[in-house]
Amino acid sequence: MRVFTYLAKALHSHSSYSKLLVLCSVSTGGLLVYAESNVESGKQIVEKNQSEPEKKKRIVVLGTGWGGTSFLKDLDISSYDVQVVSPRNYFAFTPLLPSVTCGTVEARSIVEPVRNIIKKRSGEIHFWEAECLKIDPENHKVFCRSGINDNLAGHNDFSLQYDYLVVAVGAQVNTFNTPGVMEHCHFLKEVEDAQRIRRTVIDCFEKAVIPGLSEEERRTNLHFVIVGGGPTGVEFAAELHDYVHEDLARIYPLVKDFVKITLIQSGDHILNTFDERISSFAEQKFQRDGIEVLTGCRVNSVSDHFINMKVKSTGQHVEVPYGMVVWSTGVGTRPFVKDFMEQVGQEKRRILATDEWLRVKGCSNMYALGDCASVDQRKVMEDISATFKAADKDDSGTLSMEEFRDVLDDIIISYPQVDLYLKNKKLLAATDLLRDSEGNEREEVDIEGFKLALSHVDSQMKSLPATAQVAAQQGTYLARCFNRWDQCKTNPEGPRRFKSSGRHEFLPFGYRHLGQFAPLGGDQAAAELPGDWVSMGHSTQWLWYSVYAR
Repeated sequence: MRVFTYLAKALHSHSSYSKLLVLCSVSTGGLLVYAESNVESGKQIVEKNQSEPEKKKRIVVLGTGWGGTSFLKDLDISSYDVQVVSPRNYFAFTPLLPSVTCGTVEARSIVEPVRNIIKKRSGEIHFWEAECLKIDPENHKVFCRSGINDNLAGHNDFSLQYDYLVVAVGAQVNTFNTPGVMEHCHFLKEVEDAQRIRRTVIDCFEKAVIPGLSEEERRTNLHFVIVGGGPTGVEFAAELHDYVHEDLARIYPLVKDFVKITLIQSGDHILNTFDERISSFAEQKFQRDGIEVLTGCRVNSVSDHFINMKVKSTGQHVEVPYGMVVWSTGVGTRPFVKDFMEQVGQEKRRILATDEWLRVKGCSNMYALGDCASVDQRKVMEDISATFKAADKDDSGTLSMEEFRDVLDDIIISYPQVDLYLKNKKLLAATDLLRDSEGNEREEVDIEGFKLALSHVDSQMKSLPATAQVAAQQGTYLARCFNRWDQCKTNPEGPRRFKSSGRHEFLPFGYRHLGQFAPLGGDQAAAELPGDWVSMGHSTQWLWYSVYAR
């Protein structure tokens, strides 16, 4: 103890000793003293035995839907500082939302709290329950606002700095600026929407049984209208039909005969993104069930009691009384994403554009997934001259079959429409594209022949559908890219760059379609699966159930 007392006095009496390190060994009684002295400038000279760890890059993720959640689940968070911002603190299994509206599935069965997802990951992810208001790409910052009760202490507005930004905020309901839709219609995008619809259905029945109402008033209260004949609208109509006839008819027997369900579709058929056999099957099934399907009708406005629509075939305007309207006509871009699109020169686009690697065009450190963005696939003909030049290794001005085969894999990876074109034309090999007009294989082809061979390939380009399936695959893909960032910088895995030397660091995103289902009620469903396989009927319903079995 005397030794330590002496050292303390020495330290106080000599201001030049700013830091003191004392190491002692109990077993040997040894003592080592090391002091750092101040230099004349007042700065300390610190000798470090090891360098400080490199600061992690910060990834800010906007949204906890299919895209954002898939990204978080697969990302190696040990390499990044991850922060998540979303106005909802849960992930919702949206394909089962129509079932929640009628109680077939309870809301708690299709949600998982975000903090539970975070807990399952090794490492730390910060989550903020707030809404993004603005993106500042120049300063790498997002501005957010908490939607939690204003009566609580503290400010609601805050900002976050980012090194990489992942925008996965989904989309909002597209009303097409139709008057009255926001005020009088129900939507089916969130769990809260499904619960609200369920309450309104019961309210309509309760109002219909009140004494003194006329028959016309009862019919109006029990007229349920769905605007939009896509998968969500069709599935809700089917769920509602089963709910009414299997449950509510027993509870409200006096008014069961007044119930009417109407599906309004502006196109010629419902489920028009499916195979036409499925559309026809669904329409016939609804006709048998008594669900009225009005195709070729466009809704012009919605008031508190009537829907005003125009019948395209006759030009006639019709007023339809209703008790409840569910609007399900597609999705639109969120306001802050629209503002951001103007900042990066995409104001003329309908939706945020990314390249094949999901990078937002015009922003090297920003990515977008799911319904809020669309992959802007490059056209073969835009790069045709550069592709030909890269393939023509001997600069002869012509391509041999060997030279074409050498770049073929890179062409198919870079331009997925080439593979689709081959399948649609039932060509056995890509080299069949270069055959002459009589179908004979050529030994070589010049630039004009090369352009002619690929001139129709871009006709197969299709935008990816706004589905959970696409968003989930994009989230998984982007997480893999971040996980392999350093590895692919030194060992690129992507296709060759036709307009410059070298290869792309990553393989571009490739969507794998796993099929689509449309439950039609009454234990029947329709499915369109890869390989042009169409299934309809009771067996398909069990296939639908098995997809979501846990």
